[in-house]
Amino acid sequence: MTIRVLINGAGGKMGQAAVKAISDDAALALVGQTGRHDNLAAEIKASKAQVVVDLTNAEAVWKNAEIIIKAGAHPVIGTSGLLKEQVQKLQDQCTQLKLGGIIAPNFSLGAVLMMKHAQEMAKYFPQVEIIEMHHDDKLDSPSGTAVRTAEMLATTRNPVAKKSNKEVVPGARGAFYQDIHIHSIRLPGLVAHQQIIFGGTGETLTLRHDSIDRLCFMPGIILSCKKVIELSTLVYGLESIL
Repeated sequence: MTIRVLINGAGGKMGQAAVKAISDDAALALVGQTGRHDNLAAEIKASKAQVVVDLTNAEAVWKNAEIIIKAGAHPVIGTSGLLKEQVQKLQDQCTQLKLGGIIAPNFSLGAVLMMKHAQEMAKYFPQVEIIEMHHDDKLDSPSGTAVRTAEMLATTRNPVAKKSNKEVVPGARGAFYQDIHIHSIRLPGLVAHQQIIFGGTGETLTLRHDSIDRLCFMPGIILSCKKVIELSTLVYGLESIL
């Protein structure tokens, strides 16, 4: 039996890639493609979608996620921009409804492995900074991947005494989240890239991941569409279902 999937944000670059990937998978049936001008709730109902993949933008993701959950469809959220408190609220809603879903800051297997291994390294190299680089059409910063990385590092690294420094130009040291500096770069020619730089006595250790084509996200999206049907709650991070 095929799983009925609707893609919200199907007109974007990620959305177009997802349309092809889902159409090519025999276990999935693409039953809808929606965008900003469509009535998402009505389209979910009309298409009888079991899973809704949201690939829109940071300004719309919160509203879209609530619509998907209230419609009783399994959410697969690939849009970044959700705050930690919002993620928790969505998880609470899904738990009450016993509805499986996933919020994935990054669908790339390589990116997930980068974060997983960085979490282990932070035990030994607590002094760390993150540099994330994306295309100039990305609306939010820092990226959801960088935010998730900082949260994962915070679970294993010991607090580091802060050194006094002066920003001659405000913001020169980047954002500060989970006691970690995050630097965001937005330029044409980029897709999605991240470096995690650890500093130690007389040495540095750098993990870097580069998404050079949006096709790298498709296996994670396909896996998520198949796995959420089996879940009874909303999980955060692709590593939760690998």
